[in-house]
Amino acid sequence: MRPRTLVGAMSAKTYEVRTYGCQMNVHDSERLSGLLEGAGYVRAPEGADGDADVVVFNTCAVRENADNKLYGNLGRLAPMKTKRPGMQIAVGGCLAQKDRDTIVSRAPWVDVVFGTHNIGKLPVLLERARIQEEAQVEIAESLEAFPSTLPTRRESAYAAWVSISVGCNNTCTFCIVPALRGKEKDRRPGDILAEVEALVAEGVCEITLLGQNVNAYGSDIGDREAFSKLLRACGNVEGLERVRFTSPHPRDFTDDVIAAMAQTPNVMPQLHMPLQSGSDPILKAMRRSYRQERFLGIIEKVRAAIPHAAISTDIIVGFPGESEEDFQQTLHAVREARFANAFTFQYSKRPGTPAAEMDGQIPKEVVQERYVRLVALQEEISWEENKKQVGRTLEVMVAEGEGRKDGATHRLSGRAPDNRLVHFTKPAEDVRPGDVVTVEITYAAPHHLLAEGAAKSVRRTRAGDAWEKRNAAQAAKPAGVMLGLPRIGVPEPLPAAAAPGCGCD
Repeated sequence: MRPRTLVGAMSAKTYEVRTYGCQMNVHDSERLSGLLEGAGYVRAPEGADGDADVVVFNTCAVRENADNKLYGNLGRLAPMKTKRPGMQIAVGGCLAQKDRDTIVSRAPWVDVVFGTHNIGKLPVLLERARIQEEAQVEIAESLEAFPSTLPTRRESAYAAWVSISVGCNNTCTFCIVPALRGKEKDRRPGDILAEVEALVAEGVCEITLLGQNVNAYGSDIGDREAFSKLLRACGNVEGLERVRFTSPHPRDFTDDVIAAMAQTPNVMPQLHMPLQSGSDPILKAMRRSYRQERFLGIIEKVRAAIPHAAISTDIIVGFPGESEEDFQQTLHAVREARFANAFTFQYSKRPGTPAAEMDGQIPKEVVQERYVRLVALQEEISWEENKKQVGRTLEVMVAEGEGRKDGATHRLSGRAPDNRLVHFTKPAEDVRPGDVVTVEITYAAPHHLLAEGAAKSVRRTRAGDAWEKRNAAQAAKPAGVMLGLPRIGVPEPLPAAAAPGCGCD
């Protein structure tokens, strides 16, 4: 049965979704967009900046000053709402789950507040708020539906997220996510593979398996090797060229997962695994269930099995009680691990976490000074590791929007199998996002690679066909009907502006 349309095509109401935080939120926002479009809304033009009939904030409670940013943005929308009759504002995500009782009191012009477990209720809540003319606050305490089972409006024609689990069973002292997302709940393998196969049938050639603690998959269904089995099963999906996953936890990173990565051709030679600290005492205080030796041992096994793997991580600087000696252990771990990239964070208090009440809070200036040293070291290592790529021939999947200077330099950009960003000379023949170009790397910078010569080959793909079809459908629509189709591009890649997971995995 087709979803009920609220308004006619020529007078369709518009929406804007603003996303903050981790890749789980990015995935949730695709579902929120799909739900709204199923209810008859169309996406507001890029850069609408609140000039829409419905504005949705998908919030994060992990980032520093998350609440201040939210209320600041809500405040800027208040006068706009006064001038625009019928405009509605909704707040969802982790901060909504956490501050359910305060959002409407601090911003009474908000129409809907919903949590991480009931994103599927957004259209109903908006309609209820409109009819009753009062704010609707509905926070479910347990998951109502996996995000991937809801309607979607994917941001890419050729790459997609696939949620395999939600929630987290860890109790890290700096993290509030388990309290907001709940205990881990796994999807059935058959449901996951059915979604993957359906996406591939639509032209998707790259999927990223997504979970708060992705390699703990199976704990909820009683199979300790479920994640490695899932990776191998993805290897049997015809037409699926690239498989990635984020974010794993060292505690659950087992040898069978390493073997599956090495032995499954379409699982990419890339691993993002959070270290957080190189100090054993600090790891204990964080309630991280591994120590430096265990972490470095995993890195060694991965590199032995997958020599060209690019490994990235998350690190927190200035956790309560961190001494200079503790920090030196973090620097030592970074030197030993030789990460291709690291997402580094200065510790800041998160209300509701045990760490916020710990003794030994580090002065801001000390944290900043250590942070600068860590970033400088990692920049040096990233550049050295990227220089090792010079002379290699790589297959690059073309992306859109990854190279900010591509127009001026007459280049295109894309991702190598290990997820390194590559800028390359534009081939003479037509190349579409989703196609694969084989190039030789000629130069390396800390955060990208460059291929200045002519491409060795160009392979047109079904993914490129899907991108072309999507754009053709947009161009064929009559003028005056705003469809709000998205900016095409791969799901936020690694490395990216925002950390994978929630930065606390």
